[in-house]
Amino acid sequence: MQKHLVNYTTEAFRSAFQSEPDFFFLAPGRINIIGEHVDYSDGFVLPAAIDKYICFAVKKIDDSETCTFFAKDFNESFSFNVNQKQIPVKQMWANYLLGVFNAVQESGKKIGGVQIAFSSTIPMGSGLSSSAALECGFAFILNQIFGLNLSKKELALIGQKSEHTFAGVKCGIMDQFASVFGKEQQVIMLDCNTLDHQYFEANLDGYSLVLFDSCVKHTHLTSGYNDRRNDVDHGKKALWKRFPEVEKFRDFNFSMLEEVRTEIGETSFKRCIYLLKEIGRVEKAAKALSEGNIEYLGELLNETHHGLSTEFEVSCEELDFMVEETLKENGVLGARIMGGGFGGCSINLIKDENIIEAIENISIKYKEKFGIDMKVYRVKISDGIREYKRNEFIV
Repeated sequence: MQKHLVNYTTEAFRSAFQSEPDFFFLAPGRINIIGEHVDYSDGFVLPAAIDKYICFAVKKIDDSETCTFFAKDFNESFSFNVNQKQIPVKQMWANYLLGVFNAVQESGKKIGGVQIAFSSTIPMGSGLSSSAALECGFAFILNQIFGLNLSKKELALIGQKSEHTFAGVKCGIMDQFASVFGKEQQVIMLDCNTLDHQYFEANLDGYSLVLFDSCVKHTHLTSGYNDRRNDVDHGKKALWKRFPEVEKFRDFNFSMLEEVRTEIGETSFKRCIYLLKEIGRVEKAAKALSEGNIEYLGELLNETHHGLSTEFEVSCEELDFMVEETLKENGVLGARIMGGGFGGCSINLIKDENIIEAIENISIKYKEKFGIDMKVYRVKISDGIREYKRNEFIV
Protein backbone atom coordinates (compact mmCIF):
# COMPACT_ATOMS: atom_id res chain seq x y z
CA MET A 1 0.00 0.00 0.00
CA GLN A 2 2.74 2.48 0.96
CA LYS A 3 4.91 1.48 -2.00
CA HIS A 4 2.00 1.99 -4.38
CA LEU A 5 1.29 5.46 -2.96
CA VAL A 6 4.96 6.47 -3.14
CA ASN A 7 5.26 5.21 -6.73
CA TYR A 8 2.05 7.02 -7.70
CA THR A 9 3.22 10.28 -6.11
CA THR A 10 6.66 9.95 -7.70
CA GLU A 11 5.05 9.69 -11.13
CA ALA A 12 2.98 12.78 -10.33
CA PHE A 13 6.18 14.65 -9.41
CA ARG A 14 7.90 13.60 -12.64
CA SER A 15 4.90 14.69 -14.66
CA ALA A 16 4.62 18.07 -12.92
CA PHE A 17 8.29 19.00 -12.68
CA GLN A 18 10.09 16.86 -15.32
CA SER A 19 12.67 15.77 -12.73
CA GLU A 20 13.20 13.29 -9.90
CA PRO A 21 12.25 13.99 -6.25
CA ASP A 22 14.97 13.88 -3.60
CA PHE A 23 12.81 13.15 -0.53
CA PHE A 24 9.66 11.26 0.41
CA PHE A 25 7.47 11.87 3.45
CA LEU A 26 4.31 10.13 4.65
CA ALA A 27 1.87 11.97 6.94
CA PRO A 28 -0.91 9.84 8.46
CA GLY A 29 -4.55 10.49 9.17
CA ARG A 30 -5.94 9.65 12.59
CA ILE A 31 -8.75 7.99 14.47
CA ASN A 32 -9.97 8.85 17.95
CA ILE A 33 -10.67 5.71 19.97
CA ILE A 34 -12.69 7.62 22.55
CA GLY A 35 -13.03 11.13 23.94
CA GLU A 36 -15.37 13.13 21.70
CA HIS A 37 -16.09 16.82 22.34
CA VAL A 38 -13.96 16.87 25.49
CA ASP A 39 -10.97 18.65 23.98
CA TYR A 40 -12.46 22.05 24.87
CA SER A 41 -13.57 20.96 28.35
CA ASP A 42 -10.32 20.12 30.16
CA GLY A 43 -10.60 16.49 29.15
CA PHE A 44 -8.44 13.81 27.62
CA VAL A 45 -8.61 12.23 24.17
CA LEU A 46 -7.29 8.90 22.94
CA PRO A 47 -6.23 9.27 19.29
CA ALA A 48 -3.88 7.21 17.14
CA ALA A 49 -2.26 7.69 13.76
CA ILE A 50 -3.46 5.23 11.09
CA ASP A 51 -2.12 3.63 7.93
CA LYS A 52 -3.85 6.09 5.60
CA TYR A 53 -1.42 8.73 4.37
CA ILE A 54 -0.63 11.80 2.37
CA CYS A 55 2.60 11.12 0.48
CA PHE A 56 4.84 14.05 -0.38
CA ALA A 57 7.54 13.79 -3.08
CA VAL A 58 9.92 16.69 -2.52
CA LYS A 59 12.84 18.42 -4.23
CA LYS A 60 14.78 21.28 -2.65
CA ILE A 61 15.54 23.99 -5.23
CA ASP A 62 18.65 25.95 -4.36
CA ASP A 63 18.82 29.63 -5.35
CA SER A 64 15.05 29.75 -5.78
CA GLU A 65 12.44 31.90 -4.04
CA THR A 66 9.45 29.82 -5.13
CA CYS A 67 7.47 27.04 -3.44
CA THR A 68 5.45 25.06 -5.97
CA PHE A 69 2.89 22.37 -5.15
CA PHE A 70 1.14 19.87 -7.38
CA ALA A 71 -1.93 18.30 -5.79
CA LYS A 72 -2.33 15.11 -7.81
CA ASP A 73 -5.78 14.25 -6.44
CA PHE A 74 -7.14 17.64 -7.56
CA ASN A 75 -4.87 17.89 -10.62
CA GLU A 76 -4.08 21.45 -9.53
CA SER A 77 -0.88 23.42 -8.98
CA PHE A 78 -0.09 26.38 -6.77
CA SER A 79 3.04 28.53 -6.29
CA PHE A 80 4.10 31.36 -4.01
CA ASN A 81 7.17 33.48 -3.35
CA VAL A 82 8.84 32.70 -0.01
CA ASN A 83 9.94 36.31 0.46
CA GLN A 84 6.42 37.69 0.34
CA LYS A 85 3.67 37.85 2.95
CA GLN A 86 0.88 35.39 2.12
CA ILE A 87 -2.89 35.73 2.44
CA PRO A 88 -5.65 33.09 2.07
CA VAL A 89 -6.61 32.14 -1.50
CA LYS A 90 -9.60 30.51 -3.20
CA GLN A 91 -7.97 27.06 -3.44
CA MET A 92 -8.78 25.67 0.01
CA TRP A 93 -6.16 22.93 -0.07
CA ALA A 94 -3.50 25.59 -0.71
CA ASN A 95 -4.59 27.56 2.36
CA TYR A 96 -3.53 24.76 4.70
CA LEU A 97 -0.04 24.98 3.22
CA LEU A 98 0.07 28.77 3.12
CA GLY A 99 -0.98 28.88 6.76
CA VAL A 100 1.96 26.68 7.69
CA PHE A 101 4.36 28.88 5.72
CA ASN A 102 2.87 31.98 7.35
CA ALA A 103 3.41 30.55 10.85
CA VAL A 104 7.02 29.65 10.01
CA GLN A 105 7.59 33.08 8.49
CA GLU A 106 6.15 34.84 11.57
CA SER A 107 8.52 32.87 13.80
CA GLY A 108 11.45 34.39 11.96
CA LYS A 109 12.56 31.14 10.30
CA LYS A 110 13.75 31.25 6.70
CA ILE A 111 13.00 28.73 3.95
CA GLY A 112 14.04 28.53 0.32
CA GLY A 113 12.62 27.13 -2.89
CA VAL A 114 10.98 23.72 -3.01
CA GLN A 115 8.90 21.58 -5.36
CA ILE A 116 6.31 19.23 -3.86
CA ALA A 117 3.85 16.77 -5.40
CA PHE A 118 1.43 15.05 -3.05
CA SER A 119 -1.32 12.46 -3.15
CA SER A 120 -3.44 10.82 -0.48
CA THR A 121 -5.09 7.59 0.64
CA ILE A 122 -6.89 9.44 3.48
CA PRO A 123 -10.53 9.70 2.39
CA MET A 124 -11.47 13.38 2.27
CA GLY A 125 -14.50 14.43 4.32
CA SER A 126 -14.54 11.19 6.31
CA GLY A 127 -13.34 12.67 9.59
CA LEU A 128 -9.87 11.11 9.39
CA SER A 129 -8.08 14.47 9.43
CA SER A 130 -6.58 14.78 5.99
CA SER A 131 -6.17 18.52 6.67
CA ALA A 132 -3.98 17.92 9.73
CA ALA A 133 -1.85 15.47 7.74
CA LEU A 134 -1.42 18.07 4.99
CA GLU A 135 -0.51 20.90 7.38
CA CYS A 136 1.81 18.94 9.63
CA GLY A 137 3.35 17.04 6.74
CA PHE A 138 4.40 20.32 5.11
CA ALA A 139 5.67 21.72 8.41
CA PHE A 140 7.68 18.53 8.95
CA ILE A 141 9.18 18.78 5.46
CA LEU A 142 10.27 22.39 5.95
CA ASN A 143 11.75 21.51 9.32
CA GLN A 144 13.75 18.64 7.85
CA ILE A 145 15.12 20.07 4.64
CA PHE A 146 15.75 23.63 5.86
CA GLY A 147 17.00 22.75 9.35
CA LEU A 148 14.46 24.86 11.26
CA ASN A 149 15.07 23.00 14.56
CA LEU A 150 11.39 22.93 15.49
CA SER A 151 10.20 20.41 18.05
CA LYS A 152 7.38 17.93 17.38
CA LYS A 153 5.12 19.96 19.66
CA GLU A 154 5.91 23.12 17.69
CA LEU A 155 5.09 21.34 14.42
CA ALA A 156 1.68 20.28 15.76
CA LEU A 157 0.93 23.81 16.97
CA ILE A 158 1.95 25.26 13.60
CA GLY A 159 -0.52 22.90 11.92
CA GLN A 160 -3.28 23.99 14.28
CA LYS A 161 -2.44 27.68 13.77
CA SER A 162 -2.62 27.20 10.02
CA GLU A 163 -6.13 25.80 10.30
CA HIS A 164 -7.21 28.66 12.55
CA THR A 165 -5.74 31.50 10.50
CA PHE A 166 -5.88 30.42 6.85
CA ALA A 167 -8.66 27.78 6.77
CA GLY A 168 -10.93 29.50 9.30
CA VAL A 169 -11.52 26.36 11.38
CA LYS A 170 -11.14 26.77 15.15
CA CYS A 171 -10.05 23.18 15.67
CA GLY A 172 -8.49 21.65 18.77
CA ILE A 173 -4.98 20.22 18.79
CA MET A 174 -5.83 16.50 18.73
CA ASP A 175 -5.66 15.89 14.97
CA GLN A 176 -2.31 17.57 14.46
CA PHE A 177 -0.85 16.01 17.60
CA ALA A 178 -1.81 12.49 16.53
CA SER A 179 -0.38 12.95 13.04
CA VAL A 180 2.97 14.14 14.43
CA PHE A 181 3.29 12.02 17.58
CA GLY A 182 1.72 8.74 16.43
CA LYS A 183 3.46 5.45 17.19
CA GLU A 184 2.79 2.06 15.64
CA GLN A 185 0.41 -0.05 17.74
CA GLN A 186 0.13 2.63 20.43
CA VAL A 187 -2.57 5.14 21.32
CA ILE A 188 -1.93 8.56 22.82
CA MET A 189 -3.76 9.77 25.91
CA LEU A 190 -3.50 13.52 25.43
CA ASP A 191 -4.41 16.39 27.72
CA CYS A 192 -5.49 18.93 25.11
CA ASN A 193 -4.79 21.89 27.42
CA THR A 194 -1.27 21.14 28.62
CA LEU A 195 -0.28 18.78 25.77
CA ASP A 196 0.95 16.35 28.40
CA HIS A 197 0.61 12.88 26.95
CA GLN A 198 1.42 9.25 27.47
CA TYR A 199 1.37 6.20 25.23
CA PHE A 200 -0.58 2.99 25.81
CA GLU A 201 -0.12 -0.25 23.94
CA ALA A 202 -3.05 -1.04 21.64
CA ASN A 203 -3.51 -4.70 22.45
CA LEU A 204 -6.29 -5.67 20.05
CA ASP A 205 -5.25 -9.29 19.61
CA GLY A 206 -7.81 -10.99 17.36
CA TYR A 207 -9.86 -7.82 16.88
CA SER A 208 -9.62 -4.84 14.53
CA LEU A 209 -10.95 -1.31 14.27
CA VAL A 210 -13.06 -0.88 11.14
CA LEU A 211 -14.62 2.40 10.02
CA PHE A 212 -18.01 2.54 8.31
CA ASP A 213 -18.45 5.81 6.40
CA SER A 214 -22.09 6.88 6.30
CA CYS A 215 -21.29 9.19 3.34
CA VAL A 216 -23.54 11.84 4.85
CA LYS A 217 -22.61 15.16 6.39
CA HIS A 218 -25.58 17.17 7.56
CA THR A 219 -25.50 20.92 7.01
CA HIS A 220 -26.03 21.78 10.69
CA LEU A 221 -22.60 20.44 11.66
CA THR A 222 -21.11 23.90 12.28
CA SER A 223 -24.17 25.48 13.88
CA GLY A 224 -24.79 22.33 15.93
CA TYR A 225 -21.20 22.33 17.16
CA ASN A 226 -21.43 25.98 18.19
CA ASP A 227 -24.76 25.38 19.94
CA ARG A 228 -23.25 22.51 21.94
CA ARG A 229 -20.32 24.67 23.00
CA ASN A 230 -22.75 27.39 24.15
CA ASP A 231 -24.78 24.83 26.10
CA VAL A 232 -21.62 23.58 27.81
CA ASP A 233 -20.37 27.10 28.57
CA HIS A 234 -23.71 27.91 30.21
CA GLY A 235 -23.29 24.93 32.51
CA LYS A 236 -19.65 25.71 33.26
CA LYS A 237 -20.42 29.28 34.35
CA ALA A 238 -22.97 28.08 36.87
CA LEU A 239 -20.67 25.36 38.18
CA TRP A 240 -17.75 27.73 38.72
CA LYS A 241 -20.00 30.31 40.34
CA ARG A 242 -21.19 27.66 42.83
CA PHE A 243 -17.80 25.94 43.24
CA PRO A 244 -15.07 28.56 42.57
CA GLU A 245 -12.41 26.41 44.22
CA VAL A 246 -12.53 23.83 41.38
CA GLU A 247 -9.78 24.53 38.87
CA LYS A 248 -10.73 22.35 35.87
CA PHE A 249 -14.04 21.24 34.46
CA ARG A 250 -12.98 17.59 34.64
CA ASP A 251 -12.67 17.95 38.43
CA PHE A 252 -16.37 18.63 38.90
CA ASN A 253 -18.43 15.60 39.94
CA PHE A 254 -21.96 14.48 39.26
CA SER A 255 -23.33 15.68 42.60
CA MET A 256 -22.00 19.18 41.93
CA LEU A 257 -23.67 19.16 38.54
CA GLU A 258 -26.93 18.00 40.13
CA GLU A 259 -26.83 21.04 42.44
CA VAL A 260 -27.00 23.46 39.50
CA ARG A 261 -29.37 21.35 37.39
CA THR A 262 -32.43 23.54 37.91
CA GLU A 263 -30.44 26.70 37.31
CA ILE A 264 -28.86 25.62 34.01
CA GLY A 265 -31.82 23.68 32.60
CA GLU A 266 -32.05 20.16 31.21
CA THR A 267 -30.24 20.85 27.92
CA SER A 268 -27.04 22.16 29.51
CA PHE A 269 -27.30 19.49 32.19
CA LYS A 270 -27.35 16.74 29.57
CA ARG A 271 -24.40 18.23 27.70
CA CYS A 272 -22.30 18.54 30.84
CA ILE A 273 -23.13 15.12 32.23
CA TYR A 274 -22.10 13.55 28.93
CA LEU A 275 -18.75 15.35 29.07
CA LEU A 276 -18.00 14.31 32.64
CA LYS A 277 -18.83 10.69 31.80
CA GLU A 278 -16.76 10.78 28.61
CA ILE A 279 -13.70 12.22 30.36
CA GLY A 280 -13.84 9.29 32.77
CA ARG A 281 -14.25 6.81 29.92
CA VAL A 282 -11.00 7.90 28.24
CA GLU A 283 -8.83 6.82 31.15
CA LYS A 284 -10.76 3.57 31.47
CA ALA A 285 -10.36 2.87 27.75
CA ALA A 286 -6.60 3.50 27.82
CA LYS A 287 -6.26 1.02 30.69
CA ALA A 288 -8.49 -1.53 28.97
CA LEU A 289 -6.47 -1.30 25.76
CA SER A 290 -3.11 -1.68 27.47
CA GLU A 291 -4.37 -4.70 29.43
CA GLY A 292 -5.98 -6.32 26.40
CA ASN A 293 -9.44 -6.11 27.98
CA ILE A 294 -11.17 -5.82 24.62
CA GLU A 295 -14.65 -6.65 25.92
CA TYR A 296 -14.60 -3.70 28.32
CA LEU A 297 -13.27 -1.40 25.61
CA GLY A 298 -16.26 -2.39 23.50
CA GLU A 299 -18.64 -1.54 26.34
CA LEU A 300 -17.06 1.89 26.68
CA LEU A 301 -17.46 2.57 22.95
CA ASN A 302 -21.14 1.66 23.22
CA GLU A 303 -21.59 3.97 26.20
CA THR A 304 -20.00 6.82 24.26
CA HIS A 305 -22.35 6.34 21.33
CA HIS A 306 -25.34 6.34 23.63
CA GLY A 307 -24.09 9.56 25.21
CA LEU A 308 -23.38 11.26 21.89
CA SER A 309 -26.80 10.27 20.60
CA THR A 310 -29.04 10.95 23.62
CA GLU A 311 -27.14 13.37 25.88
CA PHE A 312 -24.94 15.42 23.55
CA GLU A 313 -27.33 14.85 20.64
CA VAL A 314 -24.83 15.05 17.78
CA SER A 315 -25.69 11.79 16.05
CA CYS A 316 -28.13 11.42 13.17
CA GLU A 317 -30.58 8.84 11.85
CA GLU A 318 -28.05 7.27 9.50
CA LEU A 319 -25.34 6.80 12.15
CA ASP A 320 -27.76 5.58 14.83
CA PHE A 321 -29.11 2.98 12.39
CA MET A 322 -25.62 1.93 11.36
CA VAL A 323 -24.43 1.51 14.95
CA GLU A 324 -27.59 -0.29 16.08
CA GLU A 325 -27.40 -2.79 13.24
CA THR A 326 -23.64 -3.28 13.61
CA LEU A 327 -24.04 -4.26 17.26
CA LYS A 328 -26.36 -7.09 16.19
CA GLU A 329 -23.59 -8.71 14.15
CA ASN A 330 -21.50 -11.64 15.36
CA GLY A 331 -18.12 -10.71 16.78
CA VAL A 332 -18.89 -6.99 17.28
CA LEU A 333 -17.92 -5.76 20.74
CA GLY A 334 -18.47 -2.04 20.27
CA ALA A 335 -19.59 0.64 17.81
CA ARG A 336 -20.00 4.39 17.99
CA ILE A 337 -20.15 7.55 15.96
CA MET A 338 -16.67 9.07 15.59
CA GLY A 339 -15.90 12.77 15.32
CA GLY A 340 -17.90 15.95 15.64
CA GLY A 341 -21.21 14.37 14.66
CA PHE A 342 -24.15 14.86 12.28
CA GLY A 343 -22.62 12.39 9.83
CA GLY A 344 -19.24 10.92 9.03
CA CYS A 345 -17.95 7.54 10.22
CA SER A 346 -18.67 5.01 12.88
CA ILE A 347 -15.75 3.23 14.52
CA ASN A 348 -16.35 -0.46 15.15
CA LEU A 349 -14.48 -3.05 17.20
CA ILE A 350 -14.93 -6.37 15.40
CA LYS A 351 -13.43 -9.84 15.77
CA ASP A 352 -11.17 -10.47 12.78
CA GLU A 353 -12.98 -13.61 11.65
CA ASN A 354 -16.32 -11.77 11.54
CA ILE A 355 -15.26 -8.59 9.72
CA ILE A 356 -16.14 -9.61 6.16
CA GLU A 357 -19.59 -10.88 7.15
CA ALA A 358 -20.33 -7.75 9.18
CA ILE A 359 -19.28 -5.48 6.33
CA GLU A 360 -21.47 -7.33 3.85
CA ASN A 361 -24.53 -7.37 6.09
CA ILE A 362 -24.34 -3.72 7.18
CA SER A 363 -23.66 -2.54 3.61
CA ILE A 364 -26.83 -4.28 2.42
CA LYS A 365 -28.99 -3.02 5.30
CA TYR A 366 -27.71 0.54 4.98
CA LYS A 367 -28.30 0.61 1.22
CA GLU A 368 -31.82 -0.77 1.66
CA LYS A 369 -32.67 1.80 4.35
CA PHE A 370 -31.12 4.97 2.91
CA GLY A 371 -30.17 4.20 -0.69
CA ILE A 372 -26.53 5.01 0.08
CA ASP A 373 -23.47 2.87 -0.57
CA MET A 374 -21.46 3.12 2.63
CA LYS A 375 -17.68 3.04 2.43
CA VAL A 376 -15.45 0.86 4.59
CA TYR A 377 -11.95 1.61 5.85
CA ARG A 378 -9.95 -1.07 7.59
CA VAL A 379 -7.23 0.69 9.56
CA LYS A 380 -4.14 -0.18 11.54
CA ILE A 381 -2.46 2.03 14.12
CA SER A 382 0.72 3.46 12.62
CA ASP A 383 3.67 5.77 13.14
CA GLY A 384 3.37 9.52 12.87
CA ILE A 385 4.94 11.66 10.13
CA ARG A 386 8.36 10.51 9.03
CA GLU A 387 10.74 10.68 6.13
CA TYR A 388 11.04 7.56 3.99
CA LYS A 389 14.32 6.88 2.28
CA ARG A 390 14.35 6.05 -1.40
CA ASN A 391 15.87 2.61 -0.80
CA GLU A 392 12.85 1.60 1.28
CA PHE A 393 10.83 1.43 -1.92
CA ILE A 394 11.23 0.12 -5.41
CA VAL A 395 10.37 3.25 -7.34
